[in-house]
Formats: sequence, structure tokens, C-alpha cells
Amino acid sequence: MDLHIVLFEPEIPQNTGNIARTCAAIGATLHLVHPLGFSLEEKQLKRAGLDYWHLLTIVEHASIDEFLATHTDKNLFFFTTKAERTYAEVSFPPETFLIFGRESAGIDEHILVQQRQRCVRIPMRGQARSLNLSNSVAIAAYEYLRQTDFPGLMGQGSLHHLNWEEQR
Repeated sequence: MDLHIVLFEPEIPQNTGNIARTCAAIGATLHLVHPLGFSLEEKQLKRAGLDYWHLLTIVEHASIDEFLATHTDKNLFFFTTKAERTYAEVSFPPETFLIFGRESAGIDEHILVQQRQRCVRIPMRGQARSLNLSNSVAIAAYEYLRQTDFPGLMGQGSLHHLNWEEQR
């Protein structure tokens, strides 16, 4: 899959674990940009990802500057509450990087100013500061998947095997 989820300096292991589980379930690559607010060995991180770690591709980057320097020509979308456009107004290209900032502060403002045309937001009430990071990633990732017709994914439910006529 050509979907990349990028976390700039994540702080909470449970959020990163939940995001890792989402990435594993949909086949997205998870990029972790250092410094991290936790160790990749923390049990909260592993517990949140459960038994999905073998399905996950993780790429680590030394810093935000290093990530941006090596990916400047990629299709980058920066999620921030400060953006003018919503994620639903964007047509995501085949290879896309969805970028999210720290839980406590988001993406640094100087980056948002430089990347203004690439910034998008998830609509919410004005009184709400932000959504949980793992929820935001899931919303954005599934919009990308919807737009690309859910490549490589299939329904896992068993209801399609039921004989609905017998159930009446």
C-alpha cells in the first residue's frame, strides 16, 4: 500500500500502539519521527498493538528536519486544527503521507506556515481543542482508503456466509 502515517514526536505510547494496530490492519507504513516520548519496548505500546506487530512496517526518522528533507517531493498532508481546508476537500494521490503532530502541541507552527497549502483539518466544534490522535489517524486513513477504493482490503465479517432467508 502507498499510504504512510507519520507521527512527529509522539508522546503517549497507548496512542502510538493504537495507531500501529490501525496501520497493521490496513497495510499502511508507520513512520515514527524522534524524539519519542516513550521507548518502543514499553508494554503499553505493545499491549495497544496486541498481536498485530508482525503485520506492521515501521520506519524511524532521527528528526522532523531529517524527515522533511528526505520527503520534500512526496505528497505530504499535515493535519492541524489551524488549516483552512478539511480532509474531505482533498483528493489524495496514490502515494500519500498523512502527518500528525505531538499530542500536547500538534505540529510546530513554523512547519505549518511553510506547508500551508498541504495543511488539512478534521472538522469539530469550536469549543473542542482537538480529537484523540489515534482517532484522527483513523479518520484520515479511512478517507484515503475510501478515495482509493480500499485497495487490498476485504471485509472480515462472516455474515455474508449466512443464509438470510433461513433467518426469517
